Amino acid sequence: MSLKSTLMGAFTALVLATPALADIEIHDQYARSSNAMAGAAFMVIHNHGDTDDHLISVTSDAAARVELHTHIEDADGVMRMTHVEEGFDLPAGGEIAMKRGAEHVMFMGLTDTFEQDEVITITLVFENAGEVVVEIPVDQNRMDMDHGDTDHGDMDHGSDG
Repeated sequence: MSLKSTLMGAFTALVLATPALADIEIHDQYARSSNAMAGAAFMVIHNHGDTDDHLISVTSDAAARVELHTHIEDADGVMRMTHVEEGFDLPAGGEIAMKRGAEHVMFMGLTDTFEQDEVITITLVFENAGEVVVEIPVDQNRMDMDHGDTDHGDMDHGSDG
């Protein structure tokens, strides 16, 4: 195969992949750790496309295990963090607001401590958009996303913050 054919094939693949990736927008991302072993990442994920999508999973070299999590209320009325194996729906024109006390990315068994202002790289895996790499700054001082403030009252935040 000639260099020209290889470049044309790569260009065609890029052009065909770009619309799906362009439909997914990530903003307000930040990460923090509660201790040397665990941390969490928060962000807003927008689907600007005309097709529903589904966030299937997340990967990162920042920890031994990286999972999609949320908080659910148990029978005693206590909020507990839990792994969401099925992932999260992302409707066309909609968003997933990953924030403290709700959906988030959980890091367990950190490979290194999260240091203020360093950048953690994750890969979000979507059913339609495929893999989206996200650079997330560590901000140990940030409590909520810039776009809104959510009061969780007496909610037990567990090990994510």
